[in-house]
Amino acid sequence: MSNFLNCLWMLVLVTVVVSLVACKQQVKEKREQPLLLEDKPLLLDDPPLLLEDGKETGLLADNSRCHVCHINYSEEDLAVTHARADISCERCHGASDDHCGDEDNITPPDIMYPPEKIRPFCMGCHSSEEIDIAVHKSIISDTGSKGICTNCHGEHRLAYRTRKWDKTTGKLIDDDKVRMTEKLNE
Repeated sequence: MSNFLNCLWMLVLVTVVVSLVACKQQVKEKREQPLLLEDKPLLLDDPPLLLEDGKETGLLADNSRCHVCHINYSEEDLAVTHARADISCERCHGASDDHCGDEDNITPPDIMYPPEKIRPFCMGCHSSEEIDIAVHKSIISDTGSKGICTNCHGEHRLAYRTRKWDKTTGKLIDDDKVRMTEKLNE
């Protein structure tokens, strides 16, 4: 009986050791796998992201360059409506090459709009002949902040900003001072 118990204890001990080694190996393998948010990585050559509402689309503006940082606009009504009409972010905000290439995000977009410039710019494409005058009459005649197209059409503003520029001069006026490209002191 003593031999039997010794063999049983040896079997249990070997089983525990093998289980621990196998478990450690699985944890190590799991750690080495890259973290993927989906089954496949998001590539810049994927089609533009747009609201899935069943609307037929023709030409689509490619805003993927902007959506790298501003992904929130891939589903924002005003941006999606314009993208479906093949009007890209660039049409209103310029190519903004320096802004796109600045990982510290201290370079402003080429074109920004202070509140008083938004309606006149929008009216450059959306003439008063093509919009419902009855609905927009007070807005068209208003020169204050209530007459801003983006107050009703979409939410074309960032809810939280780490950088703020003077929209007329492009001067940086507020900055959280976080830099992605700062060199570490060694």
